[in-house]
Amino acid sequence: MKTQIQVWRANFLTGLAVVLPVVLTLIILKWGFGTVAGITDSLLFFLPRTLTHADDGRGPVLWYWSLASFLLTLVLITAIGRATRYYIGKRAIQAMDQLLRRVPLLNKIYSTIHQVNEAFTTSTKSSFKQVVLIQYPRPGIYTLGFITSDEIPEAEARVGRRLDGVFVPTTPNPTSGFIVMVPDEDVIRLNMSVTEGMKYIFSLGSVVPAYAVGPAREQGVLPPPVPASP
Repeated sequence: MKTQIQVWRANFLTGLAVVLPVVLTLIILKWGFGTVAGITDSLLFFLPRTLTHADDGRGPVLWYWSLASFLLTLVLITAIGRATRYYIGKRAIQAMDQLLRRVPLLNKIYSTIHQVNEAFTTSTKSSFKQVVLIQYPRPGIYTLGFITSDEIPEAEARVGRRLDGVFVPTTPNPTSGFIVMVPDEDVIRLNMSVTEGMKYIFSLGSVVPAYAVGPAREQGVLPPPVPASP
């Protein structure tokens, strides 16, 4: 028979499992909004501090003014995106881009951020073409990766083999990792989508995409699953 402490412990752990994801989500949202608001609040420069800040301008920005500046930022970003559809907007963006690339030191930072943005934005051609498996860090150990390029002319000419550029992400942040060039015949292509692969990385491998492995095991293609230890 369970003691009162064991019952309390079981109930506590169950409640913690329910409450913790909600609390962490709210904490992340609050931190994210606070971080962004620290930048967007600068858009309120044209208003008197006595109006936007507490304690007659001596305190922090009032939350509703932070929200207003955040919404104003969204409107401005949308307007800039809309402007790029027209000739004048495109020319203005190009002029700004060329200016930032000519400023010493700033051009290095801007170019790097611009390249990363192009690699991960959904408005451009996806840099992740397919989810694959490669044997890394040693033969017999498989690692999830994303094909970023299937043509590397100079490297292929040097080694005399067809190579695939594979991005191997780190967990739980799939935007960091490293690139390896793997012989095409050693790359195992998977049916899971890039989004499913990202979810797998984000969840530390706990969110596994569905796949009908039953028939494959019955046909002897896959070994039977190892039963859990009692």
